[in-house]
Amino acid sequence: MLDKKDHQYEKAVLVGVVTQNQDEKKLQEYMDELEFLAFTAGATVEKRFTQKLTQPDSKTFVGTGKAQEIKDYVTENGINTIIFDDELSPSQLKNLEKEIEVKILDRTNLILDIFAQRAQTSYARTQVELAQYQYLLPRLSKMWSHLDKQKGGIGMRGPGETEIETDRRIIRDRISLLKDKLKVIDKQMATQRNNRGKMVRVALVGYTNVGKSTLMNAISKSDVFAENKLFATLDTTVRKVVIGNLPFLLTDTVGFIRKLPTQLVESFKSTLDEVREADLLIHVVDISHEGFEDQVHSVNQTLEEIGANEKPMIMIFNKIDDFSYEKKAEDDLSPETNKNISLEEWKKTWMAKSKYPTVFISALTKENFPEMKKMIYDEVQKIHISRFPYNDFLFQYFEEEEAI
Repeated sequence: MLDKKDHQYEKAVLVGVVTQNQDEKKLQEYMDELEFLAFTAGATVEKRFTQKLTQPDSKTFVGTGKAQEIKDYVTENGINTIIFDDELSPSQLKNLEKEIEVKILDRTNLILDIFAQRAQTSYARTQVELAQYQYLLPRLSKMWSHLDKQKGGIGMRGPGETEIETDRRIIRDRISLLKDKLKVIDKQMATQRNNRGKMVRVALVGYTNVGKSTLMNAISKSDVFAENKLFATLDTTVRKVVIGNLPFLLTDTVGFIRKLPTQLVESFKSTLDEVREADLLIHVVDISHEGFEDQVHSVNQTLEEIGANEKPMIMIFNKIDDFSYEKKAEDDLSPETNKNISLEEWKKTWMAKSKYPTVFISALTKENFPEMKKMIYDEVQKIHISRFPYNDFLFQYFEEEEAI
């Protein structure tokens, strides 16, 4: 349960649907994540509402009966916000706000709000602002619902339509301006990447909140902001790292998430370019999360979408210090106890049989760091030697010197 003490958070309820493409178990995983997103944004979840439908209702997403049930609950309990697990269409959003008369957010809007809170640099703020305007543009009409009584027709074109069109024009102009601004920044960042020379580039990728920034700090001995919240950091951080005698560039990137808004994928193009142009990817996985397999799949899917799925990769299963499972004692009358898995046991699991080099660590306690560093060194060395074959004898010389 999330700690609600000492926080003045908004009271919210969550809404999701079980469909033919999303069973009840999958929905609960998404709702758990949505609750964490809500907590990150500044809300406490009072209740979850779920509905079984063949497909979401075109008018209210959940159907008239369920919408009324939600309305009754939020009215009786003073709820400020209703958060839907999927993106609502402009008409669904308008209908729900008219029906329930409280703030309605969908998953996309919530993620955009978190990104807006987390953006620290001018570049990140520009990216987020662009994504927000792209999301807002088709939903402008709901902002003028107080003018609904002024019907259209000859001689009845009320000021609402005029103001909406004016706002649309302003937002389109702003989107165009932001895109131009990002193009300039993109060129600057591309130049920076080129100016880094021929050093091997390694990028940390993974689901949000798996420990990438903590691992970045541990490997590079830097001070990248890390927090146990989703999207703790948005800005790409690049550090020069030396393992053994081998220098390379290590990049910490924004975390991925299931149902990542398309607006963010587009506006964070340059951030994703760091992944596209990396020589080696380090895929960090939170092994303690019960849905880690789905998270791995989601990251791989995103990598495929941006054309980075064929790159050399290392799989790092993090947070082994936080993982335990219930073990039944030999005597059935004895209670089940939590048992931690040893490194040797991890190496016998199916995760260790990945097609990529795989290692199990704790970025927090630095458990098994020597094996991880050796693995990174070996993979970076392969890339470096393929790029600079004449330096091969230098590596052999240094390794022989270290062995003496």
